[in-house]
Amino acid sequence: MGHLSLEQKNTLHQALLQNKEELDKLLADSLHFGMAESLAERTGELSAYDNHPADIASELFEREKDLALSYHARNERGNVDAALKRINDDNYGVCAYCGEPIPYERLQAVPETEYCIKHTPIQTVSENRPIEESFLMPPFGRNDFDKRYNETEFDSEDAWQAVSQWGTSDSPAMTEDPGLDYDSLTIESDENVGYVEDLESFLATDLYGTDTFIVRNHAYYSYLDRQDGDPLLVPVTDSDENDNE
Repeated sequence: MGHLSLEQKNTLHQALLQNKEELDKLLADSLHFGMAESLAERTGELSAYDNHPADIASELFEREKDLALSYHARNERGNVDAALKRINDDNYGVCAYCGEPIPYERLQAVPETEYCIKHTPIQTVSENRPIEESFLMPPFGRNDFDKRYNETEFDSEDAWQAVSQWGTSDSPAMTEDPGLDYDSLTIESDENVGYVEDLESFLATDLYGTDTFIVRNHAYYSYLDRQDGDPLLVPVTDSDENDNE
């Protein structure tokens, strides 16, 4: 490390000692980020064995995060110790790959490094995806056939409509139209499901076709509000029956 002046060596040495002290204090104060305690002690539960993982999902996530932070701190602590050893061995500041001097500016930024910027191990995140995912692209709309007039099957949008009618995170309070209700929030909520004409949804009969009756559903009342069809479909009230008598 002959390319470094005595002042630079002392500055880097002090930086490494300070990093070591901070890491030791962090691990000690946090009890290795809580990893020194069992999950039951950490959460206050009598036992974690009788709980389904979903029942302690938040605690499990925090436990996994603490484990990663503890590993990272201990790994950094090991790198600092290795750098201090290189200072004692008088080979600090030299790239372990090519043997070239590491610039002082880089050592200031990462005093525990043992590689020059050119040969530092490149940590890349793989962009390769499982071959099975090729069938899932695009993730939504791939099987949406609303714009294809020759397609009449149950598509992905119909599947979403079927499950969203049981409730989503949306509510009328989140819309700009105060007149909307929960039934109006789903996609194409006014679409006829299972029938084409409104009459088909409320005119009914029994298995043998001998008894006919009217199902007073939403389509039925909408039909009356629009004053469509035969007025005989209007429900008979008690006053009407008295008039007929």
